[in-house]
Amino acid sequence: MKIFTGSGTAVCTPFDANGKFNPAAYEKLIQFQIEQGADAIVSCGTTGEVSTLSKDEHIEVVRTAVAAAKKYGAVVGRKVPVIAGAGGNDTALCMEMGTLLQQAGVDALMYVTPYYNKTSQRGLVAHYTRLAANVDLPIVLYNIPVRTALHMTAETTAEIAKLPNIVAIKEASGDFGHVADIAARCGDNLDILSGNDDYILPILSLGGVGVISTIGNIAPKVVHDMVMKFLDGDIAGARALQLGIMPIMRVLFADVNPIVIKAALNIMGFDMGECRAPLVNAEDALLAKLQAAMRDYGLLNGQSA
Repeated sequence: MKIFTGSGTAVCTPFDANGKFNPAAYEKLIQFQIEQGADAIVSCGTTGEVSTLSKDEHIEVVRTAVAAAKKYGAVVGRKVPVIAGAGGNDTALCMEMGTLLQQAGVDALMYVTPYYNKTSQRGLVAHYTRLAANVDLPIVLYNIPVRTALHMTAETTAEIAKLPNIVAIKEASGDFGHVADIAARCGDNLDILSGNDDYILPILSLGGVGVISTIGNIAPKVVHDMVMKFLDGDIAGARALQLGIMPIMRVLFADVNPIVIKAALNIMGFDMGECRAPLVNAEDALLAKLQAAMRDYGLLNGQSA
């Protein structure tokens, strides 16, 4: 079962002046995403600061995303699936969150590999087998060893992909040989999604079907168009968009994500508030570079390059 083709935006979670979840600002951001062509909404991922949310907040954020996607999807006349992050390093808690988020109405779940306790490859198979059996939803695997200190091998990925509701992987290892190995082993049995905006086209060239994007928060149409141009055979057009985002990408990831992307949304008027501690605001010099990069890219006049 294919969840989406194109660009799924890993949306930021807005907080008000008191540090509480701001549902009105979240709905506004999701409306913008859908109107600008985002193909899926990814709620409560890393960019959504999921690790700082309580269980109740996590569910509230996801319910807000589901309602907003349904509302604005109806306006534009297309279904916009919501994928909810439900991962962690405790299998039992992941199963509980999966059940609760399924009840909240999501279309799919995303589970990052367990972090810190660093299970074995055999442990990964056991972990995902239990998660898949626990829900009736399609599941996206998420491999990002730079954050988890745990790399899911292509062999392990292929074994897990035999489970009927494991349908996609968000690949953020940065190892294209590894991605090619996954593609060779899994074929059409597993959709590959880029986990990083700076190598969307390389992933697509290996058979990927899209991206779960950070820069999509501020430029959803560009990321959607990039993927679709490539899949439609306009390689030159897709390449121009990929290379065109690189200058602003360098600024967006000059500090820990989502510090800078959240600042960019605030500059655009989305009232996202600050990141939760232990993340701190970007320094003034970086914010000045960000504003200049956004101006150069055309984001401060409501347009994108």
